[in-house]
Amino acid sequence: MTRRELVKAAIAHQDTPRAPYLIDLCGEAWTKIEPTAGGRTCEAFLDNDVQDVGIPWWSWHELGADWRGPDTPTSRQRVRAWGNYDTLADSIKALRDTNDKYFLVRIYGSHFEKAQAARGFENLMADIAADYPFAKRLHQQIIDRNMAMLEYVLATPEIDGVLLGSDWGSQRGLLMSPEVWDDLIRPGEQAEYDLVHAYGKDVWVHSCGDVQVLIPRLIEMGLDVLNPVQPECMDLTTLKNAFGARLTFWGGISTQQTLPFGTPDEVRREARRVRDLMSAGGGYIFSPAQGIQDDVPVANVQALLEIARETR
Repeated sequence: MTRRELVKAAIAHQDTPRAPYLIDLCGEAWTKIEPTAGGRTCEAFLDNDVQDVGIPWWSWHELGADWRGPDTPTSRQRVRAWGNYDTLADSIKALRDTNDKYFLVRIYGSHFEKAQAARGFENLMADIAADYPFAKRLHQQIIDRNMAMLEYVLATPEIDGVLLGSDWGSQRGLLMSPEVWDDLIRPGEQAEYDLVHAYGKDVWVHSCGDVQVLIPRLIEMGLDVLNPVQPECMDLTTLKNAFGARLTFWGGISTQQTLPFGTPDEVRREARRVRDLMSAGGGYIFSPAQGIQDDVPVANVQALLEIARETR
């Protein structure tokens, strides 16, 4: 079984020899670990079962000062694209020729967070309350641009999945009511998921916080993989029992408690417990709930990787 097949089998809820893993290190954490890595790069040190694939994308460009003010902005939006489509397909194909991993395009803050990047968090939340039509237009314009960019890359056969998403929750619950999410967020997300699926790719979504109320909706929409599954605000056993047969989870190991403050043995115990719970019957990508930061001891990172590579 190739590593690509391993990830695909887990997403298809099939039992696998081990749970595939995708672990991230923040830059400061890698600086701390690098002296112990024997000259390896961060990518080689982690050796994840998933290969990141970069694609051209877009960003806001020199927005007027009114976009950061409290009132509804009236100046024209300005954006710029970056990356090169001309060589993209050939470069990904060349990577596939020497790589048996699952290829994932990671976009992350592709919608709600993109609106925050334009307005700032507080202003955007005020827009939703005080000028909802503007907030809806802004989110739709973001989706329109996303769809155009995605169309250029999804026909690339070597790409296996696309990670979208934005942080819809805090650790106390959603940042907006479910009804507002249904009207403001869901239609655009659905359009993106449908487009990705139309090309035979898996849809991965990142949203921090307690988003449990949204999970039935996300399953209805066709979501394949949900990240980061924070154990500090959602109960993993409840998630697995309620949704584990219909959704793959990626994450779940505490980056707020066990990894920074536990011993290596405590890390091993929690990592095995979470892995065994969440991977029963497939449907799990092994990982901490968030990228590992520099408050995590090197020995704990090594203990985590030991369990990640362990055959059950």
